[in-house]
Amino acid sequence: MMELSVPQDKPLAAVFRRIGGGAYPPVVEAFDRGKTIFFPGDPAERVYFLLKGAVKLSRVYEAGEEITVALLRENSVFGVLSLITGQRSDRFYHAVAFTPVELLSSPIEQVEQALKNNPDLSILMLQGLSSRILQTEMMIETLAHRDMGSRLVSFLLILCRDFGVPTPEGIRIDLKLSHQAIAEAIGSTRVTVTRLLGDLRQEEMISIHKKKITVHNPVALSQQFA
Repeated sequence: MMELSVPQDKPLAAVFRRIGGGAYPPVVEAFDRGKTIFFPGDPAERVYFLLKGAVKLSRVYEAGEEITVALLRENSVFGVLSLITGQRSDRFYHAVAFTPVELLSSPIEQVEQALKNNPDLSILMLQGLSSRILQTEMMIETLAHRDMGSRLVSFLLILCRDFGVPTPEGIRIDLKLSHQAIAEAIGSTRVTVTRLLGDLRQEEMISIHKKKITVHNPVALSQQFA
């Protein structure tokens, strides 16, 4: 699975829409928040392009704990593990709509052909892989914290990096985040997340408006909780 950061001069959405040569255009699909896009073990038959929203990729381990490994933003391609390995394989991750999402999906065979016909598309995937790996490493580091306060702060800083929009007040995370959704992402509980966010608001580290969090000074936040 990988996330593609798309340069302005190479709109990946337009490229993805042309997969299939017009005869078999990608299918548009919508998922409500919390709905599963695919489960681990499902056949890897289609590749997905994220038009709107955010998608959470996670792994469920034997103890029953679900670990978030990535949050994909708009203009991301995922479900491509078979393309990387060169072998038909089942899904490795659990893909869930972290927010309401809109996707384009196309059969994996058509994507393979598009990659052969369009070297630029292959380069975009390779460029995106580095960003995807970095985010996964950051998520693993976040979950290594035993202290939930540190987990939450690390998670907010990742969201600032990947979903942040500069504003006069600081970096606004451009996602509507429920306390439950945050809790699920960092392996905590809604009650704990509510308390910790309240502490950060009281310390004027963050503000929340219509479920969108603004981090007033990410550098100060990272230093205080280093």
